[in-house]
Amino acid sequence: MKKPPWYQAGLKFSCTQCGNCCTGAPGYVYVNREEIERIAAFIGRTDGTLGKEHLRRVGFKYSLTENKKNGDCCFLKTEGGKRTCSIYPVRPLQCRTWPFWDVLLDTPEEWADAAKGCPGMNKGTAYDFVQIEIRRTAKRVEDLPT
Repeated sequence: MKKPPWYQAGLKFSCTQCGNCCTGAPGYVYVNREEIERIAAFIGRTDGTLGKEHLRRVGFKYSLTENKKNGDCCFLKTEGGKRTCSIYPVRPLQCRTWPFWDVLLDTPEEWADAAKGCPGMNKGTAYDFVQIEIRRTAKRVEDLPT
């Protein structure tokens, strides 16, 4: 019989919009065609596309670009000393499902390590196992609860 996941009893998380998950070491925020179109419309691009300042090709996929100096996502902005996502209402699925990613849910140690840099982890809203699994396995923004 398969052992239940370590997070079976649930986890707490509330986004503080600190921007810590939007910066740091190089990585990828993958976006699909629908997400690109939503972001483009949100920032006022009528052609439904994003330019090289926002989008890069990675193999057969697309990822949002990062600031080469500090690793910030191209949509992370600093206003009044606070870092915020400038496309928060239309952010990609990968961003919406943080921190309920397979890599972070693999072990309690992975979760605890990520929580060192995320002030919202282990605090705030309680997510039960089903709510976590919905987020962990979502394939489209529409798969997530509103």
